[in-house]
Amino acid sequence: MSELKAIAEGRSPRALNLPDAEVFFYPAFFTALEADRLLLELRDTTAWRQETIRFYGKDIAVPRLTAWYGDEGARYTYSRIENVALPWTAPLLEVKRAVEPPCGVVFNGVLLNRYRTGQDSVSWHADDEPEFGERPVIASVSFGGTRTFQLKHKMRKELKASIELTHGSLLIMRSGTQANWLHQIPKTARQVEERVNLTFRAIVAPAR
Repeated sequence: MSELKAIAEGRSPRALNLPDAEVFFYPAFFTALEADRLLLELRDTTAWRQETIRFYGKDIAVPRLTAWYGDEGARYTYSRIENVALPWTAPLLEVKRAVEPPCGVVFNGVLLNRYRTGQDSVSWHADDEPEFGERPVIASVSFGGTRTFQLKHKMRKELKASIELTHGSLLIMRSGTQANWLHQIPKTARQVEERVNLTFRAIVAPAR
């Protein structure tokens, strides 16, 4: 297969031209059959949780379902939510082993997010918790309905970007991406299918 054909079919990465960052996107890293099967397996075998956060004195439900899996002892905290890893499942290990070679990293944890409708979302943030080190590599895998992934530079407000995260896609963020950019999945009023997202991480420091 030629390089151009591989890129067209989504099996080779497309680099996003973002200053102060390294972001690579594979629109169809997994085949349609693989993605269909993994979506069902991950949806049905994951121990989903409905977390809440404290906001102005009130407990607010996080607008998505989440789960944290990984090596024994892998833990981290975000938004005051402590995540203690559940043991790897077979479909998670299958995806993990597939994405590690292009990332050049052995991951020891994965955060799953389940977006049930267009009203499920995640607000602006960076995956820059101290447990991930100074220049973390994040592998984001999407199964299910396409959702818009938006980025904006932390300091240079005119720098913005967006990309459609497709069924079976892989997005790799590395180098200074988390230090210099924020990202989100906004709510949408349009009809979208359910989406399961996996963000693989390598914890390199103990949780605080």
